Amino acid sequence: MKSKFFTNESNNTLYSKFQGVFDNNPSINCFDAVVGYLRASGYFKTRDLLENIEKIRILVGINVDKYLAEAQAKGQVYFANNDKIKEDFLDDVKNDIETSEYNHDIEMGMLQFINDIVSGKIEVRAHPSKRIHAKIYILYPENFNEHTLNAGVITGSSNFTDSGLGLTEQKQYEFNVLLHDNSDVSFALSEFNKLWDEAEGCTILPQEIKKAKANTYLARDVTPFELYIKMLLEYFGDRISYNAETFYDLPEGFKRMEYQIEAVDEGYKKLLRYDGFFLSDVVGLGKTVIATMIAKRFSFENGRDRTKILVVYPPAVEKNWKTTFDRFGITNVKFVSNGSLDKVLDPDNFDYWNAEEYDLVLVDESHKFRNHETKMFKNLQDICKCPRINKGNIEGSKKKVILISATPFNNSPEDLYHQILLFQDPRRPNNLDGVSNLTAFFAPRTAEYKRLKSQPILDIVAVKKLYEEIRNVIVKPLTIRRTRTDIEKIERYRKDVGDFPKVEKPRKIEYLLDSNQAILFQETIDVITEKLTYNRYQAIVGLIPEIRDLYYEQAELVSKSLAYIMKTLLVKRLESSFYAFKKSLNRFRIANERMIEMFENDKVFIAPDLDINKFYEKGFSEEEIEEAVNDAQLENPKNRVFKADDFVKDFLPLLKDDQDWLNYLCNNWENVTSDPKLDEFFKLLDNELFSTELNPGQKLVVFSESTDTINYLKDKITRDDVLTISALNRNECFKIIEENFDANYPKNKQKNDYNIILTTDVLAEGVNLHRSNVIINYDTPWNSTRLMQRIGRLNRIGSEFKSIYNYVFYPSAEGNTEINLIRTSLIKIQSFHTALGGDNQIYSPDEIIDLDLDNLFEASIEKEEVNKELEYLEILRNFKQENPKEFNRIDKMNLRSRTGRERRKVNNTDLHRSSLVFLKTNKRNNFYLVDTERHRELTSLEAIEFFEAEPEEHPVDRIEEHHEQVNRAKEIFKSTRQTEFQEIASVRAAGQHVNSAKNLIRELSSFIDDSETVLKLKRLSQMIEWGTITSLAIDLNRAEKKLTKNQMTREECLSHAINLAEKYDSYYIDEVKKEDLVEPLIILSESFN
Repeated sequence: MKSKFFTNESNNTLYSKFQGVFDNNPSINCFDAVVGYLRASGYFKTRDLLENIEKIRILVGINVDKYLAEAQAKGQVYFANNDKIKEDFLDDVKNDIETSEYNHDIEMGMLQFINDIVSGKIEVRAHPSKRIHAKIYILYPENFNEHTLNAGVITGSSNFTDSGLGLTEQKQYEFNVLLHDNSDVSFALSEFNKLWDEAEGCTILPQEIKKAKANTYLARDVTPFELYIKMLLEYFGDRISYNAETFYDLPEGFKRMEYQIEAVDEGYKKLLRYDGFFLSDVVGLGKTVIATMIAKRFSFENGRDRTKILVVYPPAVEKNWKTTFDRFGITNVKFVSNGSLDKVLDPDNFDYWNAEEYDLVLVDESHKFRNHETKMFKNLQDICKCPRINKGNIEGSKKKVILISATPFNNSPEDLYHQILLFQDPRRPNNLDGVSNLTAFFAPRTAEYKRLKSQPILDIVAVKKLYEEIRNVIVKPLTIRRTRTDIEKIERYRKDVGDFPKVEKPRKIEYLLDSNQAILFQETIDVITEKLTYNRYQAIVGLIPEIRDLYYEQAELVSKSLAYIMKTLLVKRLESSFYAFKKSLNRFRIANERMIEMFENDKVFIAPDLDINKFYEKGFSEEEIEEAVNDAQLENPKNRVFKADDFVKDFLPLLKDDQDWLNYLCNNWENVTSDPKLDEFFKLLDNELFSTELNPGQKLVVFSESTDTINYLKDKITRDDVLTISALNRNECFKIIEENFDANYPKNKQKNDYNIILTTDVLAEGVNLHRSNVIINYDTPWNSTRLMQRIGRLNRIGSEFKSIYNYVFYPSAEGNTEINLIRTSLIKIQSFHTALGGDNQIYSPDEIIDLDLDNLFEASIEKEEVNKELEYLEILRNFKQENPKEFNRIDKMNLRSRTGRERRKVNNTDLHRSSLVFLKTNKRNNFYLVDTERHRELTSLEAIEFFEAEPEEHPVDRIEEHHEQVNRAKEIFKSTRQTEFQEIASVRAAGQHVNSAKNLIRELSSFIDDSETVLKLKRLSQMIEWGTITSLAIDLNRAEKKLTKNQMTREECLSHAINLAEKYDSYYIDEVKKEDLVEPLIILSESFN
């Protein structure tokens, strides 16, 4: 005998049972149901079976526990609130409509369900008081009595939903029973009628279900303009509104600027969401002031007495930071130069709080920390990743970090990646939109960047595409960046700042070399870039391998770095001034000669741990670095002493070859007595630079990278109003600079004691020089960033000039032959700087520079791209201000709102028989353009431009393929997420240095009995997996190599690992981030005919 029980397996489903009963009992015309859940989306699947059923009653159970808990929390007795119960039921219906499968048939079924309630075919009630968990379906004829045989009751676990009916692809296990006995049906019907009567006050009325439908996307297709505004609302979110009263009173001399207040509001939100962000407004828009205001707000919100702030700055801008914080009244702060971070980590240094006491870290010129191998980076990461111990009102153990740089992303993707690691763990879930694992995202793109850079002909289009992807996915959410163009285009901003000066095209000033000078210039470039070996600065790598490996790690890297920096100094000095070049050349000649003498004496000194980066971190000028390098090689108690036989055979001969070349160059340059560049400078000074038409402020700024050059110019200029600035006197002259060159300095305190300022690049950042509008680049800043930093000193808020004039000196010659020599030399100079990476002295990859010399300087002038998103945000804000009621109505529009539009062309894209889809999860926004054959993911800006519409545009019918195309977008999204998960797994597997470090810890842990130590080592291993501290894996890999080479015993290796585990145990933070959802919500869509 066939069982009465069924489980939804195979075709033995609730739906098939309904079908069988109805098909074989045509007299049945009544259907009653008691269910815990009712899905309108599942109704259409049974609608054909219920077509001839005249009386349908559905009783829905509610979550009574929720109401009981609410009453209990208020100390009240629960009494049913029929209106609230019906409201909750209708909310469930609306939620079902907005989250069900996006399918035309399902939508028709949901509409039919609503229409059946309106027409009276269905009656629906929600029971107000009982915990109803039963699922009962009663099928019977209208005149049912104790003699009726053709009736049935089904009860069990199945709800009246797709899965309950057994209609989903993956069948859900259910356990139900079908009973036909009259007594069973009678009992069920009696119980149903009792419950039905109890729910009389909770009948869903036609007007109520119609109102619920009106608040869903099924009500109507919206207009294209409504959808456009809704899209902007969903995309920009809380950026639309900002707190203009974030700060109460600005200090005297500071003007309230709308764009700065907005940046404070947006930056503060980014701090809370991501634990850090980049403040990257272009030079001259007041990043220091914005960062200071964010710090003040953070201190206020977290609690002033429970907040400690650390400001990390380049030495050149120390005074500026301290003055700004002082004027804003922020006292709970410590300041440290980027070369002195070890002071913060030193527990015995009482000038600083301990690293764990800081809540907020501000890092100026953060791009200086893009090299993770430097001690400077390691120190900063140790500070930033050290958890907070004195939590205030702002939750979480992680410090907040503001990275301040106008150029955070200039070269390799690794530059950006390593800066982000100051506030994010690369292999741990984060709050970044669409990036669950930073290593997985950056690894393939860094590899692609390196591949592109290695090609003989650079594929600029491919490089730009790579950059664009990184900007859209990483830079945009983590960055605040506005250009002057943005400020000028938005009226609210522009009225605060007025008009910026126009930066005129650079004026190239050619100084003519005579024939002998031109030949010598070209010959010198050949020698210093191609013929000199710089062995004098590569003594470590010159040692025979067995001795070198015993004393020095990374010998080749250290030696090459030192040689590169010395070569760079010579190239820069040659282009700076003949005077500076001859001084540097002679210093090199003497230093090289001294090393040869050491070999003759069989006593060669090598300075230990000569860290060139350290000199830059401390703000040394290049001449000071040059002098320090040369002095370090002299006899010194700390130096190691080697014999001549300790070096490879060709080291000394190459050293002597260099000496011959240096003697040759020194002798030839000794005969050069004229200085055509200086002569040309004086012609300009006497005849042009101080004309009132060009220079109404009568102030002049002259930049050179060489201290020797500016001192040389000072000696040659006979005027008394010349101020010379270098790293040696910058801080002590700061007030003098403000009084004489800062247009924002109080007018009644401004002076004219100095009208010409000769300065190294120590004034290329952190200072205002905008009482001048004329800048002289006495030597060429081959890195465009440096050139813009210089110009940015003059092109600042508060400048009263209409134009800024930028002069660049440029060598030339009289005859064609000589001109070609100079041109060839300059190409070599530029290629050299390109290969070395511009202002990044040692490690960074190349900066892409236009090799056409005629376009070099023009290309260096910043092309300020317009931030189109800011324009659209302003459009939305204006709409809100001018149409508040309409704005609020559109804001409340439902998910899945949609429209149809006529075919159109936008930015060369033909929008025809396609759908534009906006999907969203808890962590990401995605936009897709889908047609029958193709699809592509859109950037947010592309999507905004495609959605853009005018108020008068009317909707048209959506295309037949609309639902299919929207669902394809969802499948593409899910497929992409699966690919990302696979990437994460492959990156983790491929991270050999991480795996090696973890394996070493696992192996060492087997020798330890102490459970507490084992736990700390496990935490250390986990932090290596997450990438919390970049240096940990590198450190342990080095230890493993020493262990393998018998340079370290197992006990020493174990002790080293335990020391690391002890040191970093407090860094272990087990805070779980919310994982990214795989199933996206359909926010909006539109189709094009």
